[in-house]
Amino acid sequence: MHAVLTTDHPAWQRNATTGHWYRPLRTAGGRWLATLTPAGLGLARAGGAEDHEPAVVTTDPGDLPDAVPTALRTGVHALGPSVRVANPWLWDAITTAILRQVVRADQARKLYRTWCAVHGTELPAHGYTHHTAPGPDAVLTLTDEQFAAVGTTFHRTALRAAATAYLEHRSRWEQLDAAALVAALVNVPRIGPWTAAAAAADFTGDFSVYPHADLAVRTWAARIAPDHPWPAADKPKKTEALFGAHWHHLAGHDPRHLHTLTLSTLTWGAHARTDQLEGSDRHHP
Repeated sequence: MHAVLTTDHPAWQRNATTGHWYRPLRTAGGRWLATLTPAGLGLARAGGAEDHEPAVVTTDPGDLPDAVPTALRTGVHALGPSVRVANPWLWDAITTAILRQVVRADQARKLYRTWCAVHGTELPAHGYTHHTAPGPDAVLTLTDEQFAAVGTTFHRTALRAAATAYLEHRSRWEQLDAAALVAALVNVPRIGPWTAAAAAADFTGDFSVYPHADLAVRTWAARIAPDHPWPAADKPKKTEALFGAHWHHLAGHDPRHLHTLTLSTLTWGAHARTDQLEGSDRHHP
């Protein structure tokens, strides 16, 4: 049976030679390499201290309420159950969300990878050198010029504020559930509700807290079910508010349905399958 992997995080990359997918990971004290091959999803230690294996979240789109439009339900159900590696390093989840501020998904992906390659930590594994994000201590040593060199001038104040707060509150933050983590992160300067929610969902694997009116969710939902009357308004903020309310209505009152509807839709837009590794199952906005 084939496996479907959510590849929304910008660290996922596809090997042009083998067609396999890989992603370097950092945990509290360890280094891991996640891979998707025809054999399925693999997680292998790649150095560092002994540590717990990163968590994998399985989502079954077959468990969706009747209010979800038939076309949307059919579209995500065609994927079958999917797996997503929850980000095991809260700092990377925060960094990723900050670097997604005010830029499109494809730009954010390039920005994240450049940020890691220039200022991050090397992770040699399987004959290749991968890079993980620079830690909070390293971020606080960077000059304005070093931020500018990789195109993160806009993000530098948020990254610095987040690094300072993370070093102070990390132990407590890592123990919080998704909703409480969102509430904690919004207290950091330059981290608003969208950034906090995106980071918390990435780290905990709970997409019931994800910013559901996000452009990616709206884009993929409209692609899957183009004939559904998705809410729209004359101003972007109004559209987001209307869409978010409608999305919650479709999911009902059960957070599990909201998680499933959101993550399945995001997976439809960014995924890889073990039975099609030589091709590309990634849709583009």
